[in-house]
Order: sequence, then C-alpha cells, then structure tokens
Amino acid sequence: MRQSEENLIKVIIIDDSAFMRKSLTLMLESDPEIRVIATARDGNDGIEKISKLKPDIVTLDIEMPSMDGLTALKIIMEQMPVPVLMVSSLTTEGAQSTMKAFDLGAVDFISKDLASISTNIKNIKDELIDKIKQIARSRLVQTRFRMRRLVQSSRERKSQVKPAPRTISFESAASDFQAVVVGISTGGPEVLHKIIPKIPENFPIGMAIVQHMPPHFTKSLAERLNSMSKVYVKEAEHGEAIEAGKILIAPGGRQMTFCNEGPHVTIKISDDPFNILYKPSADIMMKSAAVTFQGPLLGVIMTGMGKDGVEGLKCIKSKGGYVIAQDEESCIVYGMPQAALQEGVVDSMASLEKISLAFNQLTELRAQAQTHVGRGEGI
Repeated sequence: MRQSEENLIKVIIIDDSAFMRKSLTLMLESDPEIRVIATARDGNDGIEKISKLKPDIVTLDIEMPSMDGLTALKIIMEQMPVPVLMVSSLTTEGAQSTMKAFDLGAVDFISKDLASISTNIKNIKDELIDKIKQIARSRLVQTRFRMRRLVQSSRERKSQVKPAPRTISFESAASDFQAVVVGISTGGPEVLHKIIPKIPENFPIGMAIVQHMPPHFTKSLAERLNSMSKVYVKEAEHGEAIEAGKILIAPGGRQMTFCNEGPHVTIKISDDPFNILYKPSADIMMKSAAVTFQGPLLGVIMTGMGKDGVEGLKCIKSKGGYVIAQDEESCIVYGMPQAALQEGVVDSMASLEKISLAFNQLTELRAQAQTHVGRGEGI
C-alpha cells in the first residue's frame, strides 16, 4: 500500500545516463515508501532541482559532463546540505573518487555496474532500497544535515548534546589481547577516517577490519587511511602476518580468515565460503580469529545494516574476549551494533571518541605492563 505523500522518502537521481536514471527510478519506486520526485542529467541540473524540490536524499553519479559529481557534491554540501548516496563505478578510479566524496560529505555509495544490472538486479535493488531507507531514517544523519542547514543559513555553529556512553573498562584483559577485530558496513569509511588516524604509532597489537565493500574500494580505502595515519594500513594479502602497529582491511569481494604459521598468525584470502551474503564477512573473519589466536581478542562492531558479526562476536566472548559496540548516536545505521547488543555479547557501548580513547588506553596499558615485566614486577 502506497504511503501518504508526506511520509514518503523523496529522492532525486542525478546521472548522465538515461538508462541509469530509468533503472534507479524503477528500482526505488518498486518500494511503496519511496518516491523519485525528479531526475537530473548532470550536476548543474541536479543542484537546481535540489534547491527547488528539497529532497530527503540524493543519488549522485561521479562521472558526468558539464559538472561532475564531486564538484556538484561540494556545492550541495556548502549551499543546500542533504544526504547524498554516491553512484560509483567498480574501478580503481571510481573507488578513489568515492573516497574523495566521503571527505566532501557523502554518506555512502552504491556500485554502478551496468553489466550486472540485468543479471543481478534483485540484489542491486535490495541493497539500494535498504540504503536509501536506512539513511533516510538515521537519526544521526538527519540531525547532522539539520545542523548543517542551520549553519548554512545562520552561520552560527550549534552544539549537539549527546548522552554519555557506558564506560569502557578492559584493564584486566588488556595485557592479554592478541589482536583487534572490527566489523563495519554502511557509513564505515567516514567512521574509519575519524578513528584510524588517531591510533598511536606504537599500537601494541595488529588489527583486522572487515568493511563491506566491493573490489577496488577496499584497496583505495586502505591507501587513503595509510596516508593519514601513524600506523601502517593496507589491504590484506594472502600469507602476510598479523603484527603490532599494522591494520589489515579485508579485500572486497573475498573472505579473510587466519591460520597459524610458526610463531605468527597469518592471513588467508579465499573465495570460500562462496554462498554467503557478505564478501568479506565479519562473522567469517571473527569466528576464524577466535579459533586461531591463542588468547583473548578485542572485538569491535560498528555502524552498518544487518547483523553480520554477531555470531563471530559470540565466539570471541566464549574465548574470554571483550566487545565494544558503537553507540546509536554516532552510527549512520545502528543495525549491526544493535543486533550484537540484543544478543547480549556487548561489554561496552561507546561513541567514536570513546572508541579512539580505548585504543590509546590499550596502548598505554600494554606499555605499563611491559615496564613492570622489565622491572621484574610481574603483571
């Protein structure tokens, strides 16, 4: 049943391809809660329609004549802030442009793969509709863009009162953590850009991250994070070791697991299991980590749709690990942390700032422990 007009999610599609404009419109309007109120053929046309029609969300192509998507995005965020979902090609260039779009204020992206639209239309349509709905309903996104509009109109910055998150307290286990394993999805690149560069250079253990992304995008994300960070960030490769101060991001479209290779735990990259929704999968990565590492792990679950990571976190908890979940107020989409909380596997809910402080706290606690050992005091 079609929703009343005022309750519909109003979307503007900006794309130079008439085929894509039509395809995206048909996909979105197959859901009764979404209405495409306009389409535009380039950035100039899109900016004019956004200003006039005030949509709830915009899909924006990157490569367009006259005015490209990144130029248009900059103007949109400066003059008429509205949540933007980038439409990006599955290429290295497309991935690099998408990372720039996140810097400019884009909320998320969908993959523009013309070859698969006819063969994989259901998955593409479901992902597109889910992202549009989650972004439109996200309290964080709505608050952020409401504040941006206030700033844009009044030029006065407003502050947002946030409830204090529960305290992170893992002192008793910190000296034993073998690695940090992170699961993250929708809204993840923006979050990782805020957290990873704050990790200290002497971070005492390795970190493995599953960010739901297709091929090329994870490599560009890792390279961009590495250029901003004190620690070493890269896309994971088969056979390389988990090491202190190294952050490995699972390659898009493949699964990342672990195995014991002599004194080191190393990465295994494969296509198995192939019949699973997420590639890479946080559950697959976390379950493997719980089996492979001898000691406890620090598990972190962050913004994203669905419940990927919940089963993996259960395994981490069963082996004496500690789990931090991103709080609702700082999530673009609260799905994954909420699912973990509902399953009872979360030790602490935390804002992005508190999660960053936790990584610094872990570094300090491990350094203190090493100092005590060096003095012969024990831990």
